[in-house]
Amino acid sequence: MSPKADTVQEYLDGLTPERRTAVDRLCTTLRQHLPDGFEERMSYGMISYCVPHKTYPAGYHCDPKQPLPFISLGSTKGHIALHHMGLYADSKLLEWFTTEYPKHSKAKLDMGKGCVRFKKPEAIPFELSLNWPARSRRSSGSRSMKRRSDGN
Repeated sequence: MSPKADTVQEYLDGLTPERRTAVDRLCTTLRQHLPDGFEERMSYGMISYCVPHKTYPAGYHCDPKQPLPFISLGSTKGHIALHHMGLYADSKLLEWFTTEYPKHSKAKLDMGKGCVRFKKPEAIPFELSLNWPARSRRSSGSRSMKRRSDGN
């Protein structure tokens, strides 16, 4: 079940040990491989990596008070979910991911438009997840997301 939490640490602390290990490993992977400028925070009950308002003032179109989400992680009763907006928005990235996934996991790919569901934490293809952030930048033509030097 997804814990109620105000911070990423509270969220992780509320997970079972098996889930916590997997989600924490995904978080560490994302922190290491996302370009500078993304903000880790809780959003919509999940750990999210967002484009902050100082970089994209318009925010999330569904709720402009929220920063623009890019990748979110959630743990539910039946699975760990990785919501990747790049998979939803970029057909080349989606094609790459669906081609590469079977090379890295024996588990059947279970996904929606931008949500990948992992029923067993041990089936998460962590080595493939290392490439998602970098591949997202290459596919979109962006090399990195720079922080604005003026602090806005």
